[in-house]
Amino acid sequence: MITELDKIIVPESKIIIEAQDLVHEHGNELIWNHSNRVYLFGAVKGDQDKVKYDHELLYISALFHDLGLTKQYSSDDLRFEVDGANAARQFLDIHNITPDQMQLVWDAIALHTTPGVAEHKENEVALLFHGVGMDVMGDNFDQFSEEIRKAVTQKFPRNNFKNDIIEAFYNGIKHKPETTFGNMKEDFIKHFEPDYANPNFCTCIVNSKWDS
Repeated sequence: MITELDKIIVPESKIIIEAQDLVHEHGNELIWNHSNRVYLFGAVKGDQDKVKYDHELLYISALFHDLGLTKQYSSDDLRFEVDGANAARQFLDIHNITPDQMQLVWDAIALHTTPGVAEHKENEVALLFHGVGMDVMGDNFDQFSEEIRKAVTQKFPRNNFKNDIIEAFYNGIKHKPETTFGNMKEDFIKHFEPDYANPNFCTCIVNSKWDS
């Protein structure tokens, strides 16, 4: 079990610095700390599981994964995960990144709230999903030593994270609740608007224009 945070590679390249600056400009302390914890937890799990992955692509994915919740990148009609993925693609498009690498980052961000799929894709996609799961819900909590957990949260504090992240999700998607149809983000709408109800999938099938 990894017990020292300095064993984890944190890339320091021009593209990383630019991505960090962008998060500082358009995000906030909550997103900054959360995104860095997500990277570190994902990287620790990858190293402990002896999984090969690109540290730079994983870190960029972590930095952008919640930017779809911000005013700068939030669309009127797309899932916030897709907004974040599109923001990352736009950012990477002006850098020397291959189409395959760009698609990998896009997939990682777009699928980071999609259990049952993300963990079975490429390593960077799976590790972002696991990093998010650890930081938000404590998934695989005991796989991380107490030393690592303390080191990560001392460097990037959680503060009132549990309550603040729920509110941040709601504030980021409340103007487009229809985008939560078929995914877990409906829970954040219902947390603040208990009477809200998305279409029922079975009703969509029964009421389609098909005769049978």
